[in-house]
Amino acid sequence: MKWAIKRFNQLNVNEVYEILKMRNEVFVVEQQCIYQDCDGKDPNGYHLFAREDGDVAAYLRILDKGMTFDEISIGRVIVAQSYRGKGIAKELMLRAIDFVENELGENVIRISAQEYLFDFYKSLGFEKISEAYLEDGIPHVEMLYKK
Repeated sequence: MKWAIKRFNQLNVNEVYEILKMRNEVFVVEQQCIYQDCDGKDPNGYHLFAREDGDVAAYLRILDKGMTFDEISIGRVIVAQSYRGKGIAKELMLRAIDFVENELGENVIRISAQEYLFDFYKSLGFEKISEAYLEDGIPHVEMLYKK
């Protein structure tokens, strides 16, 4: 598996297409959630993804402070269906946390996590800081990571 992290303007056309295609496959089609995925925030973030055999296998974006929260945030965390159950989501998140801490020099990360993934994010050091709320019809909780 080949990993990359790029600013939006460093992504090539094929990478942008593959990432947006995957986000739509998972968040819109699979989760049956009609929402505006292209929210104008992508140009202000880092895009961490893994490729295997030419396909994007996993992806997330890291947004600058002030884009969603006062802190750096991680979102759009996905693993393609055919790559699930192999520990890739954990590796993806650990790589993102490492990048935020060691490359960006930040030690606080806020996420809006789908509630059913609470235990997964807790296992990575995130703590729940809100009650459950609906975001695009799906229960979420805000969680905070502090080094």
